[in-house]
Amino acid sequence: MRAIIHSGQSGLAGLQYKESKSRAPKAGEVQIQLKSAGINHRDLFTMAERETQDTPLIPGSDGAGIIVAIGEGVRGFALGDEVIIHPTLGWEYSSEVPTVPDIVGGPTDGTLAQYITLPAANALPKPAHLSWEEAGVLSLSALTAYRALFTRGVLKQGEHVLIPGIGGGVATYALLMAVAAGATVSVTSRSEAKRNEALRLGAAHALDSHADWRLQNDLEPVDIILDSIGQAMFPKYFDIIRPGGRIVMYGASSGMI
Repeated sequence: MRAIIHSGQSGLAGLQYKESKSRAPKAGEVQIQLKSAGINHRDLFTMAERETQDTPLIPGSDGAGIIVAIGEGVRGFALGDEVIIHPTLGWEYSSEVPTVPDIVGGPTDGTLAQYITLPAANALPKPAHLSWEEAGVLSLSALTAYRALFTRGVLKQGEHVLIPGIGGGVATYALLMAVAAGATVSVTSRSEAKRNEALRLGAAHALDSHADWRLQNDLEPVDIILDSIGQAMFPKYFDIIRPGGRIVMYGASSGMI
């Protein structure tokens, strides 16, 4: 099969597009022919952290495709089934979080290839109304947004959510989900274009990241903050969060607190 492989150098310089051997499914696994695959910031972080002596890796955590081989003992799937890949391996219950979850695309080979073999539990039926392009970028970002908002943040209808750094995949999914759930959503960004797009998607307020948010007279106190930025923005959150409010962190692009 053809695949994008990272080896020999850290960062983007280590990428090559070449032939690679596909792996037949073992017991409990399926092999999927990829129809689409997504790219995340996680792929950049993973490649940046890899060293010259590391084993070659196929990046990519998101993808969707068609089952072309089924391992022994697998039930509920047939050849030709259309599926979405759930990229987190071995995380069976949402309440039992692994210390460091294994995710497709590092440490195991990922979706930037013609085929991928993985546990059958990580293949989920693709809804017919989703295009391949939509299905192929859904899992990692959308699941992160859902877990942050509803599992950890326990968002309720009518609450006020702040999403700093709007424009990324998780943040955009979170905006759409929170609006659909009946929340008031405020966002921040340094980019006017991203702020305007967030307003078009249903945000009630779109603030400049570097502005003094306390001067926004029509900005109600915030119940939940979904933080992916960390150190650079964290002190500002206490200017606007409601007493007893919740801060849910799913990343720290500017460094840990």
